[in-house]
Amino acid sequence: MPHEVPLIATIAVSFGFAAILGYLADRLQLPPLVGYLLAGILMGPITPGFVADTGLASQLAEIGVILLMFGVGLHFSARDLLAVRGVAIPGAIAQIVLATVLGVAMAEWWGWSLGAGIVFGLSLSVASTVVLLKALEERNLVNAASGRVAVGWLIVEDLAMVLALVLLPALAELLGGSAPGADGGMPLLLTIALTLLKVGAFAAMAIFLGPKVVPWLLIRVARTGSRELFTLTVLALALGIAFGSAQIFGVSFALGAFFAGVVMSESSLSHRAAADSLPLQNAFSVLFFVSVGMLFDPSIIVRQPLGVLSALLLIIVGKAIISFVVVTLLRYPIGMGLTVAGGLAQIGEFSFILAGLGVTLGLLPTDGQDIILASAIISITLNPLVCAGAEALHQYVQRRWPQSVRHGHANFDLLNDELDKIRAITEAREHQHQLEMRELSETFPLFANVDENSQEELLLLFRPKSALPGERVMRKGDRGGGMYFLSAGAVEVQLPDDAIRLEPGAFFGEMALLSGGRRNADVVAVDFCHFFVLERRDFNMFTSKHPALRQMVSEMARERTEMNVMRQKRVPSSGVVS
Repeated sequence: MPHEVPLIATIAVSFGFAAILGYLADRLQLPPLVGYLLAGILMGPITPGFVADTGLASQLAEIGVILLMFGVGLHFSARDLLAVRGVAIPGAIAQIVLATVLGVAMAEWWGWSLGAGIVFGLSLSVASTVVLLKALEERNLVNAASGRVAVGWLIVEDLAMVLALVLLPALAELLGGSAPGADGGMPLLLTIALTLLKVGAFAAMAIFLGPKVVPWLLIRVARTGSRELFTLTVLALALGIAFGSAQIFGVSFALGAFFAGVVMSESSLSHRAAADSLPLQNAFSVLFFVSVGMLFDPSIIVRQPLGVLSALLLIIVGKAIISFVVVTLLRYPIGMGLTVAGGLAQIGEFSFILAGLGVTLGLLPTDGQDIILASAIISITLNPLVCAGAEALHQYVQRRWPQSVRHGHANFDLLNDELDKIRAITEAREHQHQLEMRELSETFPLFANVDENSQEELLLLFRPKSALPGERVMRKGDRGGGMYFLSAGAVEVQLPDDAIRLEPGAFFGEMALLSGGRRNADVVAVDFCHFFVLERRDFNMFTSKHPALRQMVSEMARERTEMNVMRQKRVPSSGVVS
């Protein structure tokens, strides 16, 4: 019943075509994304054979954008955004304004209305998130200063497009179009204020509330020991925050997902969240390019060759020049300007949304939408070549004019120093986490053979506890509710005929825990002590997945039981710690 499974058919055929054509593109020394775009064209309505459901494909592609931006956010931080604000904010605004003005000029030349020109220019001014990130990843620049600036630039563009999507319906009649379903009762200034208020509320929640709730939730879920539940929670947070932010605050899915990642990056489990979501990011980001290919109508190149060429020149040449000039005028290096220029010399998902809205409002002619789609596909296909050309040009400039290397050196060093400080904080946190796991296996050889993920899980299961000298840690006759691991200080097991001193690395309480009986000795701190307590439920859950570890603990309990028996034979009523 093929007609009843359009989702399965779309995913299966998309992945199949993309895998085959992506491999062929790689063999021809072309970027795999060219194969993905071609797969979309073959599955689209203009070619014979299988025709995929474009609506489903676009929604699946949106999931890819969400997961990709979520992954970027996991490796970003609010401090990174603040560090690059000096170049990203003025750069993005200048590029949007100038590109829109050029778009309006082109539209006037073709005889279109002012409204059509504004929509056309805005559509050509904003770059694709997916394409930029792919370009930066291929050149290992995501964590470099130039990559941080480019991503920050794109975030500002996305915020500006959110405002544009809200304002266009309000301004449609003024610009010569119509606003279907608009009541016309809300003043323009109130519409702008309400939009800014929503975006501000979203940012406030992401910055102040998110870092408190999301890491806490991840730790609670990780303590269950269920890998699939943890992965499910990560995906639920990424998709849920993206969807909720779009529905409640009116921001884009991509922007909501990015801030979800930024919030989650504050958690010590962010690296695990990134690793768990990476396979889905890669798979669904492919569907973005496939869905773009489905929208392509090659006939527009024949019908409007000058229009497509003009739009491409604006996207690839015009935007590149604007971004390069802005970066260099802000006294940053030529290399950074070329990197940003190359990465942003394309358009993508927001362009399609703006173009579709423009047609719906009666502002943009359908030919304009076709020109935007054709320009997007061609610019995406050419972007790897543009980035490679920008890199080659930078090397040529360095050889031809060596003194140019000094341009923007001071500002670049200041930016790098700030990013290095942020990176040092992140690395210190990760190093501390790794140190905790290494100390765990060194202090307690019992866990030396447990893998890294399980050690991380164990650290989450441990309940820290401390005791002052003379404080009773364990009382004879109490029920065995947990197992104690001594990480610092010293304790004494008080027996009728003796006192056994335990140093860091020792553990106690396992006998009553395994038997379900009661403690048969008092344990008193003789120094300032720090313990890790593994409660009964957590102990049973963890050792069920590590039977060898449970066997070792059981063996130790058996040996201590035998010692108890021997002591009772020598001195009645004596015992050993349980």
